Amino acid sequence: MAQTEILLESGTNEIEIMQFILYGELYGINVAKVTEIMMSDKVKSVPQVHPAVEGIFKPRDILLTVVDLPFYLTGKPTEKNPRDLFLVTNFNKMHIAFRVHNVVGISRISWADIQKPDNTLNRGAESVATGIAQCGKNLVTILDFEKIVTDIAPETGIQESEIDALGERNRNEHPILLAEDSILLTKMIEDSLRKAGYINLKKFNNGQEAWNYLKSVQRDADLDQKVALIITDIEMPKMDGHRLTKLVKENENLKHIPLIIFSSLINQEMEIKGKQLGADEQLSKPEIGHLVEVMDHLLENREQEIDG
Repeated sequence: MAQTEILLESGTNEIEIMQFILYGELYGINVAKVTEIMMSDKVKSVPQVHPAVEGIFKPRDILLTVVDLPFYLTGKPTEKNPRDLFLVTNFNKMHIAFRVHNVVGISRISWADIQKPDNTLNRGAESVATGIAQCGKNLVTILDFEKIVTDIAPETGIQESEIDALGERNRNEHPILLAEDSILLTKMIEDSLRKAGYINLKKFNNGQEAWNYLKSVQRDADLDQKVALIITDIEMPKMDGHRLTKLVKENENLKHIPLIIFSSLINQEMEIKGKQLGADEQLSKPEIGHLVEVMDHLLENREQEIDG
């Protein structure tokens, strides 16, 4: 049993990738999502679940759902091997174990070294490859574990019903900047925000694109009519959300703009990092209703500061 730690400094635009093997192919996961690595063990089956869900497992005090990752990716029945490993993860406030064949090691690289798959590999919103990383001599496919879990259990994803629960909403034309690399999540967030009345959304595929835009408008007299609030994911190719937050909050022209980190990685340690970097709020996906309430509050406070 091996414990993992978050070793990276805040805002350096670096990531630690844990490499693992499935049927001889290299895949990767952000170390920040992994709480420990365990030898695979007997799993209690549960009726009427997704075919990729092996069942449940309780090694200690936390009940884990076990996902057969080889089966999910290939559709081939998995021959269980006692040397298989469980990657125990924690994201979106869920504890899930993923079966893998072997763990190779950990590489520390820059987000700038992670490329989005091109259109021959990337099936848009259906893709489970969030990026291709160069780790030494190896190309590693970074998997979108949030997408995998949402495929298996859609109720764990963003729910527009949370917006309905907020009641009647007014149209809001404040310009909102969204940095999010997932095509699926971008659409779900956009649909939810539009439903909540936020119709003026500027979308960027990663932190670098968002930063390039912010730099281009930072000295404009009408800056606040171009960017009223920033929402950023953490995990993104080219530039991550922590680096984007650091750059925004260290910039004299931009630091007044409210910034929300909206990520599956929000936990106690990540909250400390985000706070150190100056994030105004940090919320865990998929709490879209809470996100809208926080946006309302931050924008109202900002207007009061301007009027005052």
